[in-house]
Formats: sequence, structure tokens, C-alpha cells
Amino acid sequence: MTAELDVTTATYGPDAKAIDIYRPTQAAPAPVVLLWHGVGPDERDVLAPLAEAAAQRGLLVYVPDWRPDAEDGGRGQLLESLRFVREHAASHGGDTDRTVLAGWSAGASAAISLALASEAVDGWRPSAAVGIAGRYDRPSRITGTIATSALSGPALPPRPVWLVHGISDAIVSSSYSVEFHDALREHGWTAHLETPASDHAGVIMTEYDPQHNRCRPAQAEHARRAGLTTADILATAASIAIRQ
Repeated sequence: MTAELDVTTATYGPDAKAIDIYRPTQAAPAPVVLLWHGVGPDERDVLAPLAEAAAQRGLLVYVPDWRPDAEDGGRGQLLESLRFVREHAASHGGDTDRTVLAGWSAGASAAISLALASEAVDGWRPSAAVGIAGRYDRPSRITGTIATSALSGPALPPRPVWLVHGISDAIVSSSYSVEFHDALREHGWTAHLETPASDHAGVIMTEYDPQHNRCRPAQAEHARRAGLTTADILATAASIAIRQ
């Protein structure tokens, strides 16, 4: 049975960027997920199919617009969206002790980096992190540190990390997630990797539309299955996340 959802749009930060809020209509406080899109500027709509599927699993999901082409690479807007979620999730029915950071493509390494760092947000860290079709060999837009290098830095209490990567991804090879998963495990982190039979867009239940140079909701069965797998992973990450 499909759960009823309340979907609204607010604004955050000094740039008044839009952020969509997907709220399940349930009484109990819901685990919180902040979900960042990829390298296309202001593409929160691309993540709508995944956000809706995740919210139907009982999660309070936030999806902000942000500008990867900003002078700071989007760092300020990413952090402002996190500030908004931390300040408002409780009033939206969220359990702020269970806050999962997740990102797709360019948003993946940004989300993962805050699980690996203790100083980026005044010592705050997510209770779990999910990287979707990302690569982890480049400096994070938030911390400026390469994920694998951060693992070799000062020891931190590990946070659970989930990685999802379509095995047929021709944009970002799934080998990046495989290698990062292995590095996490080697450093004692709890890490999980899923490689569904889909591509870069399919893991968020979309497909690329070359006419509009943008992803749109997918019709293909492989993308529907892969996107639902990703939604299940978000729900699993939130359900067993370490409380702050």
C-alpha cells in the first residue's frame, strides 16, 4: 500500500534557494534524509521520484536546489541546506537524532565527506551516509579532502556508509564505489555496496533526456527496480543509523 505524502516547498539560506520537503503522514517522528542532486545546477526535481519513494517508506526527505557552478563549488549552499534541515526537521515531524546525508553523482562525495570529517559543521556528523553513483577520488566540495585520504586521517567513530552504483553506469564507473567500499572496510568502517543492473540515471529512477539535457522520470523497468533499491537502502540506513 502506498503511503500518503505531504510535499511542500520552502526556501533556505541567503540565496533563497528552493528545498522540497517530502513528509509521510504518520504520527511517530520520522528519520530524516537530506538528499543532494548532481552537477546540474538547481536540479532538485530530478530527485523527485527517489524522494517520493523514500518518503513512502516513512522518511522525512529534503531535496534542495544548489549550484555546483557557484564560485565556491556549491559549498555554501550545501551547508546552508544542512543548516535548514537541522533547524527545522523537528518541527516537520523528523527525528533529528537520525539524520542521513545522501547524494547522487556530484552530491555523493559531498554527503560522504561529512561522515568522514569532524570539523566541517561544528563537530556534527550524520548518523549514516549514502553515496549514489559517485566517485570518491576527488576533493569534496565541502571539506576539500579526498575521501580515501580522510580515512587515513585522525580516527573517528565510524558511521555506517551505504554505496549504490549501477553496474552499467557509463558516466561514472562503478569501480569508484567498489574501490571506496573496499577502503572503508579496510579501515574498519561498516560499509555496504549495492550494484543494481542499471545506469547512472537509473539508480535514482530516472533516464536521461538528450533533447532537454536533463533527467526525467524513467519508464524502463531496470530503472524502476534500481530506484526502488536505492529507496530501500535510504530507509535501511535511516532505520539502523547511530544516534548522535
